[in-house]
Amino acid sequence: MIRECIVTTRCEDGNAHVAPMGVHVSVAPAGAQVSDNALMIAPFKPSATLENLLREGNACINYTDDVRVFAGCLTGRRDWPVRAADHIQGLRLADSLAHAEVEIARIDGDELRPRFHCRVVFEATHASFRGYNRAQAAVLELAILVSRLDRLPLDKIESEIEYLKIAIEKTAGPRERQGWEWLMASIDAHDKRAPS
Repeated sequence: MIRECIVTTRCEDGNAHVAPMGVHVSVAPAGAQVSDNALMIAPFKPSATLENLLREGNACINYTDDVRVFAGCLTGRRDWPVRAADHIQGLRLADSLAHAEVEIARIDGDELRPRFHCRVVFEATHASFRGYNRAQAAVLELAILVSRLDRLPLDKIESEIEYLKIAIEKTAGPRERQGWEWLMASIDAHDKRAPS
């Protein structure tokens, strides 16, 4: 199973690097107990997250329903408030619903995406989850499309946007609309740069 999260790692200068990422959760067979202590982060090479994980040996996995953080990171807005982690020398999102502090237990090397198998050393809940909003999922899906603009055909992106707009129009609040606008501006800028 993959959870869409915000991974914060500490840069060499002590500042936070904030990145949206799908974090893999080990799923036990039916009837067995699932352990959230088995999480895996697989950043692409090259990336700041990868370098920070190798140097620091830890990260914070942040759970948030503010989709602007996902949209912002993909559109150059990475300056989200952070605070010191509780048990590791790291930083977490200040406004997350919950976070998990992880240490690297094992690294599987790979030319494209090394896999960092992590164990949770501390978890905390900071705010209540108040339910699903379809527009949040639409913004997340659009963020994934933006992260793949150079690899997907334009007609695929356009058809996905048409479908995702339905959820935005029906269920979005101010945060979702702002995240959507940031991402759409990024797509428009990409389209203008693309050769005709």
